[in-house]
Amino acid sequence: MPVYAVWESHFPPEAAAEGRAVTEEIWRDMLDFDGYLTHELIEDLDNPGHLLVVSQWTTRERADEVLSEYSGHPNARRANQLVSRPRVRFVGHALPEVP
Repeated sequence: MPVYAVWESHFPPEAAAEGRAVTEEIWRDMLDFDGYLTHELIEDLDNPGHLLVVSQWTTRERADEVLSEYSGHPNARRANQLVSRPRVRFVGHALPEVP
């Protein structure tokens, strides 16, 4: 069963456009990693600098390994420099639908 890695980023207004661009670059890079399945980038309508990425991975182990491998990449470092507070990540699974 796939797992979800959910990232939340808060970029200040003056860095919102660059923050979105670097976030898009990060997720284009994920296409090259084994275990990556898909992602969706969600922008807060009231605060464009507030982004969520909901991604799917084959396993938690792969999601964690890629996090470790990618953390020093220039795109990840740039995103961390731009945010107004640290980016947050959690890994979870989908719960069964309730009828």
